[in-house]
Amino acid sequence: MKFYSLNNPEAKVSFKHAVVAGIAPDKGLYFPESITALPSSFFEDIASLSNQEIAFQAIRQFVTDDVTDKKLKEILADMLDFEFPVVDIEENIGALELFHGPTMAFKDVGARFMANCLGHFSEDTNEEVTVLVATSGDTGGAVANGFLGVKGVKVVILYPSGKVSDIQEKQLTTLGQNIEALEVEGTFDDCQNMVKKAFLDTEITTTKKLTSANSINVARWLPQLFYFLFAYKASKSKGRDIVFSVPSGNFGNICAGMVAQQLGMPVKHFIAATNCNDTVPNFMSSGHYEPKPSTATISNAMDVGDPSNFVRIRQLHNNDFEALKQNLSAYAFDDTTTKKAMLNIYEQSRYIADPHGALGYLGLKKYLRNKPYTYGIFLETAHPVKFLDVVENTLGIHLEIPLRIQAVMHKTKKSHRIGTYEQLKSFLFN
Repeated sequence: MKFYSLNNPEAKVSFKHAVVAGIAPDKGLYFPESITALPSSFFEDIASLSNQEIAFQAIRQFVTDDVTDKKLKEILADMLDFEFPVVDIEENIGALELFHGPTMAFKDVGARFMANCLGHFSEDTNEEVTVLVATSGDTGGAVANGFLGVKGVKVVILYPSGKVSDIQEKQLTTLGQNIEALEVEGTFDDCQNMVKKAFLDTEITTTKKLTSANSINVARWLPQLFYFLFAYKASKSKGRDIVFSVPSGNFGNICAGMVAQQLGMPVKHFIAATNCNDTVPNFMSSGHYEPKPSTATISNAMDVGDPSNFVRIRQLHNNDFEALKQNLSAYAFDDTTTKKAMLNIYEQSRYIADPHGALGYLGLKKYLRNKPYTYGIFLETAHPVKFLDVVENTLGIHLEIPLRIQAVMHKTKKSHRIGTYEQLKSFLFN
């Protein structure tokens, strides 16, 4: 299996190269040269398979040239040591909970897979790799936890000052060791642009080996297809058409779900639910892609005005707008509507949804009108406690703080404030 740059189909590299490089020299994202569907028997018998067995069959074709079957099974056993339950919320709606990992966010899956792969690739070299990552919230904590103490790897996390929750900030600024946090005066898009610029700066890349742990990196992005398969396994017995509603910021998560679909997973449709950063909903209405500066919302992990992975989604549909519209609906909702949904879910089912999950629920409800024989699954991407003030104030309740969150709350934040790319560059050199 080779991966090619979406800016140049002739520029093909190995999985290992794509992981270590992060992004192609021509600024393109790496994309698999082919996706071979799994046999229909895999999906017919999926209920008899463990999560590790499902993940092994799903990811093997993408990594087998550089990761042996034995090593891949070890990696999957190490990273998939928690549950991914689908909780029924209404008769035809379930919540796929992705917050049972170490940092209580869906990013734990991709971050741990990538950390394991990069650690494996660095076993036979003394060359240090710097993982450079921008975060709008949960990516930073998941990457920090996944890479903590990994030999030969240093991690530099950029996050927008004042635009992540207190708990999210603590998770990415208090670990120390090989983890450094840069607090950026600006938005997530500013952080992401700095990261992309650094990858193309030859003054840096000729002296330092850089890679990214954002979902632009194939090792962060592809493993996210696992939990769509796990959700299908849990919901197959309902005997209904299945649709997924995904709270979407950088669009890596929903894109991975579409890869699972190309592997043969029976899914009827995808819904992308966004906050007021509505670049993709506008595109799906007009056919014109017009990125814009991001706006801060209560669902901060989705505050992205120019989602990197949407180019991959378009490629999965052969850049055919009509084919994409058949498979994807996209809706945007404001903060007031999000809070009303959180309260409605709680009053009807006593289920506590975080702001991101509430957006997924809203998108699902809108799509499911007049579709009584469909079972919809929305993704709960982070534990509600990570957005403590919003959840408690909206629902009028007191949340218990899980022990793994309590463990970081009283630690001292350590970050470096920067405002320009030149300051990032100076930090990387010094």
